[in-house]
Amino acid sequence: AHRLGLTGVRELLQLRRPLDVPELPAVAVPDSIVLRTYQGPSDDSELLRVNAAAFEWHPEQGRWTDVDVAERRAESWFDPEGLFLAFDAADPDVLLGFHWTKVHPATDVEDALGEVYVVGIDPSAQGRGLGRLLTLAGLHHLRDRGLHTVLLYVEGDNTAALNTYGKLGFERFHVDVAYARP
Repeated sequence: AHRLGLTGVRELLQLRRPLDVPELPAVAVPDSIVLRTYQGPSDDSELLRVNAAAFEWHPEQGRWTDVDVAERRAESWFDPEGLFLAFDAADPDVLLGFHWTKVHPATDVEDALGEVYVVGIDPSAQGRGLGRLLTLAGLHHLRDRGLHTVLLYVEGDNTAALNTYGKLGFERFHVDVAYARP
């Protein structure tokens, strides 16, 4: 890349964590939060609203539509019990954040893997510990399904997410870098 005059413009990290050691912290839901799983398409408008706000800066993720959610619901990996939604107890119709998990089936070379597919927090709700809470809810769900390892993808410059995931025991597993001419 250097020889061709290219510089790194985007870094996508794959982080992984075992689900048995270190032991997962308990999920402690404060009284101010209602945590539940996905109840169907009636949740989609709030899911899309928070997704668009949380990922406004992201060229793909922040532009999801009803069609994108419907396509994912139709996938064989979709599990409504693995899509966690956090609401403010004072206003239970307004979504504050979500964590969508995914399971990758075992292959000839790798055991089944859990995935932190998407964690999205409404910017107006940041600073309330929702990223940690929602991530832990999903990790416990994946562990309880018998999975031993979980992965996630995160932008290399997403400091807040990297901080949360690092404190939860995730470590770098793989890095992809996109290059461009300056």
